[in-house]
Amino acid sequence: MVKVALFVRLEAKPGKEKEVENFLVSGLPIVNEEPDTTAWFGIRLGPSTFGIFDAFPDEAGRQAHLSGKVAAALMEKAGELFSEPPSIENVDVLAAKLPS
Repeated sequence: MVKVALFVRLEAKPGKEKEVENFLVSGLPIVNEEPDTTAWFGIRLGPSTFGIFDAFPDEAGRQAHLSGKVAAALMEKAGELFSEPPSIENVDVLAAKLPS
């Protein structure tokens, strides 16, 4: 069961859309190594707007992810790829359907 999540909104700099897409795709193998990242999605919301949605069983899992490799890479690349700092929102999961 997941109880908490993150929603991260990312706005690519002009001309950096493909690089942001590649960055998100490259994050999947890293988060696959995180036992408490129950669900992780790299998403595209519009031509230059991207996002990450990930869910965790508890606050400890969320905090472990925030101090992990993908979060570090995101902050390292922020100035290069994004027109504004990533918007990271803590959210509560009210209901979820996940594969068993």
